[in-house]
Amino acid sequence: MMTMSRRETLAGAIALLSEWGAAEIQGRATITGQLSPSGSETAPRFESAVTSRASSQAQSGEKAAASLVFKHDLPNLTMDDWEVTVSFVDYAPGRVGKAHHHAGFVLAFVLEGMIVTKISGQEEKTYQPGEMFYEPPGSTHEVSRNASETQPAKLLAMIFARKGVPLTMPGPA
Repeated sequence: MMTMSRRETLAGAIALLSEWGAAEIQGRATITGQLSPSGSETAPRFESAVTSRASSQAQSGEKAAASLVFKHDLPNLTMDDWEVTVSFVDYAPGRVGKAHHHAGFVLAFVLEGMIVTKISGQEEKTYQPGEMFYEPPGSTHEVSRNASETQPAKLLAMIFARKGVPLTMPGPA
């Protein structure tokens, strides 16, 4: 029997979410048409990047290679009675968010577009698909905007906080 610490479990969950997000970016969805026995095309079949990559690797005998997406120290805290809430955040073209903070800490993975962000104590930075950023406990998300006036952007936010507390509050922490 194998036991894992909370930190190891959290790290594994983050790695899986990051891998999923990277696969989402790299392949979105590949649409392949199927031919029926009579030669006419049937309804398109959606194939995820993970499925198609795994299939081609299996056929070629190639092993999957892992590539680092993000690495950051986690806060030293006990996570008893905590939960993770994962959600998509859509940025319409030109969207500028207001300063806010979260209960706990946040890992964000950019799925599409370019997002400009500044977290207290960090430099303002533009993130593109496949990149992540970290919001430590007690920090303020000072800048949050879509870098484009014409293209949408989207990120996957993973908020780690005590159960039952409001996840996002306006203004500084």
